[in-house]
Amino acid sequence: IVRSGEPEEGGYWATCLEVPGANGQGETREACLADLVSAARLLIELEREEIRKMTPEAEEVLIALGSGGSCCTI
Repeated sequence: IVRSGEPEEGGYWATCLEVPGANGQGETREACLADLVSAARLLIELEREEIRKMTPEAEEVLIALGSGGSCCTI
């Protein structure tokens, strides 16, 4: 979800519903989305590290999501 900032503030802000806590902001739409991608990647990597510590025997499996409604491409 990408929104324009308040008129007096300018810029854009965005959030990714699939990655709680992932938010981005920037002066342009492109900068905002790049910031959002960075935030989402960081949060996902931190979660992976935490799971690996708690459950070292857990298996990591890569899945691909189609274009069926996902709003966040990472």
